[in-house]
Amino acid sequence: MLMGESKKIVVIVDNSPSVQSLIMRGTQGLDIELKSFDSAEGAWDYLQSNQPDLLFLGVLMPDKDGITFLKELRDSALHKDTSVVMISSKDYAQDKIIVKELGALDFLTMPMPISAVTNMAEKYLS
Repeated sequence: MLMGESKKIVVIVDNSPSVQSLIMRGTQGLDIELKSFDSAEGAWDYLQSNQPDLLFLGVLMPDKDGITFLKELRDSALHKDTSVVMISSKDYAQDKIIVKELGALDFLTMPMPISAVTNMAEKYLS
């Protein structure tokens, strides 16, 4: 990393501690700054003034589902092009189509190996 170059920022928005832990472990060896939020509402304040290099976003969350949250992000000038990877325990084709239309780069279905997270992060952060 060049002097003065800041670390890439990765944000996790998911209410599941196991998903958060998996992503933390999957990105551990990468030179990144990781921010974790357990709700869309909690992440919203941070994302109003920060643009992460990659956002892992859970589909199923209690306060606001990830698809609705992604729609709201895309309406924000700051996040119309933010790199987003969706995560869900449900493998619904309809959800995959909708998030693709909203510009999500990928869709990970739980359970998944740690290597899937590492590969995804490396792919979209390079």
